[in-house]
Amino acid sequence: MDPKLSMERVRLVIFDCDGVMFDSKDANEAYYNQILARFGNPPMNRQQSEYVHMHTADESVAYLFGDDTLVEQALAYRRQISYFPFIPLMQVEPYLKAFLEYLRPTYKTAISTNRSDTMHRVLLDHGLQAYFDLVISSLDVIRPKPHPESLLKILSHFSLSPDEAIYVGDSEVDELAAKAAGIPLVAYKNRDLSAALHVEHFKGLQRLLEGKG
Repeated sequence: MDPKLSMERVRLVIFDCDGVMFDSKDANEAYYNQILARFGNPPMNRQQSEYVHMHTADESVAYLFGDDTLVEQALAYRRQISYFPFIPLMQVEPYLKAFLEYLRPTYKTAISTNRSDTMHRVLLDHGLQAYFDLVISSLDVIRPKPHPESLLKILSHFSLSPDEAIYVGDSEVDELAAKAAGIPLVAYKNRDLSAALHVEHFKGLQRLLEGKG
C-alpha cells in the first residue's frame, strides 16, 4: 500500500464503469462492430477494442473511422441505434454487489465514467441504481476523462478533499484523471498502472478498507 494513502481517511469510493464494475468487452465489441459493418468495415482489432473501452462513444466512432469521409455518417448512425440491446452482454464483476452493500451506509459512493446516455439504463437493468449517491457521465461534463473534471465535480458535490476519496479504475485514462485530480487510484486488475493500490477483486479492497489487508 502506498504510505501516502490512509484508508482511515477514506469517506468516498468512486468507480469507473467499464472494466471495473462490468466486464463489458463483449457488449462494446458487438455494438461498435455493428456500426463498422453498416459501412462495410471489418470488425475491430485488439487496439481498437482497447480504445473504445476507455473513451466516449463519439470519440470511439471518430477513432474507428479515422479521417474517412464516413465519420459524420457513422456518428449519425450511432445516434440512431440503441446500445440497450447490448446491455445484457455486460457482466457484473464478481463480488461487486456484496462490496457495494458493505460500503453503504458508511461510505459515499459515486461513478465517474465516459459512458453517456447508456449509464442510467445499465445500472437499472443490472439492479445497481440504488447503490450510488452520484453518477457523473460524459454528458455531465465539458471535458471527459482523462481530464479530471468529473472527479473534481464529485469531490465538490460531497465537499470532500482528494485524500478522503479513492478512485477504482482500470485504464491509463483513469490513471491520468486520478493523478490530475489528486485522488489515490486503486488499479483494478491492471498491474501496469501507477497506483496507490492494486487489487484483483473487490474482496481484497474490502479487506483493505477494514484494515485487514
